[in-house]
This record gives sequence, C-alpha cells and structure tokens, in this order.
Amino acid sequence: MSRIAPITRILVPAALALAIAPSAFAQDNAPEKRVSVTAGYSLVEPTRNPEIAGTRTQFDGEGTPTLGVTYHITDNWGVEAWAADSYGQRVNTAAGKAGSVDAQPYSLSGQYRFGTQDSIVRPFVGLGYHETNYDSETPTAAGQRVGVETAKGAVATVGMDVNISPTWFARADARYFQADSDVHIGGEKAGDAKLDPVMVGVGIGARF
Repeated sequence: MSRIAPITRILVPAALALAIAPSAFAQDNAPEKRVSVTAGYSLVEPTRNPEIAGTRTQFDGEGTPTLGVTYHITDNWGVEAWAADSYGQRVNTAAGKAGSVDAQPYSLSGQYRFGTQDSIVRPFVGLGYHETNYDSETPTAAGQRVGVETAKGAVATVGMDVNISPTWFARADARYFQADSDVHIGGEKAGDAKLDPVMVGVGIGARF
C-alpha cells in the first residue's frame, strides 16, 4: 500500500482506548492462534456535505482494497492495525465537478469479540484512533493551490467473522470515521472538510 504513515504515531491513543477494559490483558483465555490477517474491499461514503469557500460541496464515495492485522490478546480481546489503499474522491458543487482529492485512512483499534473459540459466528466491536491523509488536490479554476489537512479522530467498528475452518474465516464490517480537516485555498483557510465517512466492507482472513 502506498503512503501509509508509521503506525507508531497512533499507538498511544489506541492504548488509551483499551485502558477502559483492564481485563483485556488477562492471559487465562489466550487463543491458540494469536495473529489474524484480513484482506478485503470496502465502499467509502461520506455522511456530510461540507461548505468550503462559501459553497456547499459533495464528496463522492469510492471503493478501495483494505488490509487489517489483529493481535489477539485473549480469545475475546484484540488490537487491530488497519489501513485502506489510497482512493480518489470527486468534489462536486451545484455547478458540477469542482475538483478531486485522494484519501487514505489508517487506524489502530481495540476490539472485543463475542462468543468463544468454537463459535462459528463471531460478532465484534471496536474503538480506536485513525488518521486520513489527503493529497493530489486539484487546484482551483484560477490556479490557486488547494490543501486538505490530515483528518484525525475516533473510529468505531462493528463486524462479524464467520469461521470456515480453524484457519480461514470470512468477514463483513462497517467503520465510522470522525473526520474533520481544514481546507486551505491559496494558503488561506476556506472551510472544514468534515466528511465523517462510513466504510462498509467484506473480506477473507486467516489465523496464524
């Protein structure tokens, strides 16, 4: 994947999220396979239409590949590092296309899985911290540079794993990103790109 920032930048906030459940660090229910890797595909859809430079805008959604790695502290508790590939977003106004921008989110989350190691269906929830990088912004019609700052905030996850075998599983999940970015045009702040996108995806995973 391209342009993924060092995951260590989000280690501390995610650890704080895990701190609400000290029992997660107990080792009396440790799974036999502690690491799982999931490759998937998600559809991104912003939930807000921000006003930029006095004009209401709409950012189109798009699909993108994703990859997640989870370390299972116990059979129920885990920590997931997750990232999506860079995807393009068309920016529209009432007058038509106004430009485009590329986005790439990545996150670190604490997760809780319901059920036991023998359960065929394992629903899970997660809470953590994400950053979304923006680049390749289209300049304005007047040639002014457009800059969208990196979005930072909370990410919430709900999902379900369906065990196919002791190693393989299928996954469906949804992620909500709290994402608010300053937008600058010609070096001056022109608004907030508060998109708060939702990503809905499916994937296939393996445990090691």
